[in-house]
Amino acid sequence: MTNQITDNDINADGHLQIDGCDAVELAHQFGTPLMVYNVSAIRDQFHQFNKIFEQNDIDYEISYASKAFANTAMYQLVNQEGGHIDVVSGGEIAVALHAGFPAAKMSFHGNNKSLEELRLAIQNHVGVIMVDNFHEIQLINQVVEELDETTNVIMRITPGITAHTHEFIQTGQVDSKFGFDLASGQVEKGFELLHKNPRVHVLGFHAHIGSQISSPDGFNALAVKMMQLANKFNTEYDFTTEVLDLGGGFGIQYVSTDGYLAPEKFVESIINTIKEQASQYNLQIPAIWIEPGRSIVGSAGLTLYTVGSQKRVDGIKPYVAVDGGMGDNIRPMLYDAEYEVVSANNPRAQPVEEVRLVGKYCESGDVLIKNASVPSLTAGDVVAVLDTGAYGYSMASNYNLNLKPAIVFVEKGKAQLVTKRQSFENLYELDNNLELGD
Repeated sequence: MTNQITDNDINADGHLQIDGCDAVELAHQFGTPLMVYNVSAIRDQFHQFNKIFEQNDIDYEISYASKAFANTAMYQLVNQEGGHIDVVSGGEIAVALHAGFPAAKMSFHGNNKSLEELRLAIQNHVGVIMVDNFHEIQLINQVVEELDETTNVIMRITPGITAHTHEFIQTGQVDSKFGFDLASGQVEKGFELLHKNPRVHVLGFHAHIGSQISSPDGFNALAVKMMQLANKFNTEYDFTTEVLDLGGGFGIQYVSTDGYLAPEKFVESIINTIKEQASQYNLQIPAIWIEPGRSIVGSAGLTLYTVGSQKRVDGIKPYVAVDGGMGDNIRPMLYDAEYEVVSANNPRAQPVEEVRLVGKYCESGDVLIKNASVPSLTAGDVVAVLDTGAYGYSMASNYNLNLKPAIVFVEKGKAQLVTKRQSFENLYELDNNLELGD
């Protein structure tokens, strides 16, 4: 049994339980594949972040990164916890507004925001626009004049710091599509353009160095660079940095062999570094914003599947197929991401073989776990792939016209369906019949 599952995760029937809810019963009630989120775990991580900031008497925002996972209920949960959200599209803004999330507690990110998206954000008084490039400055200036509005902005910079993570999820290096380059003077030029528009208020600076980062070293280096920038702008422009947003990317444990640092420990290290730098430069400590996504929902979520067919050939590692796959979790194909799986029927069962846990999609690469240590499994068994809460459903697709799964939130023994499973009708409801030809 993986060290991620403890006796507290097993009920009296010997089944896997999630915050008091029997995983096998959830699978039977709601069907599979099924995304299940432990709401208590999500709340607890918010509380851990809050505690670190409040112990240090720091002004802060915990800006949940919507791209990790978003639906109406998730936005409402973040709002219950007093959180802020990071949105990256008009769609995320629209769903958050539908959920009743306060626009003033949103920050709008993205390297290629459209004119329509910026209008939506500014019309609805989204709290801050994370301005990414010179083209966007022109669009913001156009929209605030057109709507006779004002807006707050934070400048995203590219700090030249490379995080030790997969190359596809590095974002802080110089060669990146995101942000104003720090080394070449783009930050100063962008600031001057923004600062001269009285309808635009610059709050400070933002950087994001990557995702699934396992060491605080990169964040400490970023904090030093950000405070150097704050000092430079204080000296040269008489500008007081109100906010430093150091992004997210705090890593989580996916498999038992992963190195793991509690997410709040990253924040504690960032705070200490910024305090030291503020003292060195005789600057007031700015508000510190963070943008955790994976570290809030990643380990709080799992996916339940039903075992189907198996293929066994002498001398070849067996294939065990489940009723989902790359359509609900593309990360193994995209990033070589690793996961662990347990039997929901009997999580204490000892592994008897190593198999490839594969999906039902028409792709040879549709492999959820390349080397899955499993007990004896038969058709109809329910298995749980752990730590799928981030970048699973949010990157899901209808490939092969398969349906996206349902999502259930559980808390203290109660389960609620928060996103319905798609129906076949959903697959063609936006289509029009062909009218061309004979």
